[in-house]
Amino acid sequence: MGNAQLKRGDAANALTSYQAALDILQRLTRSYPDNASWQGHLAVAYGYVGDAQRRQGNLADALTSYRDSLAIFKRLAQSSNGDSPHDLSVAYDKVGDIQYAQRDLADALTSYRYSLAIMQRLARSDPSNLSLQRGLSVSYNKIGGVQQAQADWTGALKSYQAALAIRERLAKVDPSNASWQFDLSSSYVFIGNA
Repeated sequence: MGNAQLKRGDAANALTSYQAALDILQRLTRSYPDNASWQGHLAVAYGYVGDAQRRQGNLADALTSYRDSLAIFKRLAQSSNGDSPHDLSVAYDKVGDIQYAQRDLADALTSYRYSLAIMQRLARSDPSNLSLQRGLSVSYNKIGGVQQAQADWTGALKSYQAALAIRERLAKVDPSNASWQFDLSSSYVFIGNA
């Protein structure tokens, strides 16, 4: 229900729905702390709460929710029952997005670099997975954006060029994919602005 409400732009009711799900998952995970699946769902619920808070412009609370999500995904990644490393990468990105919005550029860069390291490993382990390759390009662009905001023009250009190389390959693989063509166009704009 929360997802539908958020898509309609009703962040207040979405937050209420997400919070209800979070409350249930908190009770379940307190009773069954070793259930990795429920821990993963709890981390996702914190992320949803953060999404609604972010949509409402409440960046401080969104950052807290995203950090709670990140902490759980970190624990799961360290356990033998770990969830997907991609979830951990997304959690780092969400934390970084809020840090960037709050102009905490140093911490945003750190969060994005953690996400990038995960995406690099995933993309290397499955080079035929085009979704992972695109995700890697997004990570490079996020880092480039922070570097540009820090006036690190050399670093920003290098990051944007890494993203461009990936996006050029993707655009050649499927020239009819409009999203990938748009990504390629965006990469050229980022490089031009750097």
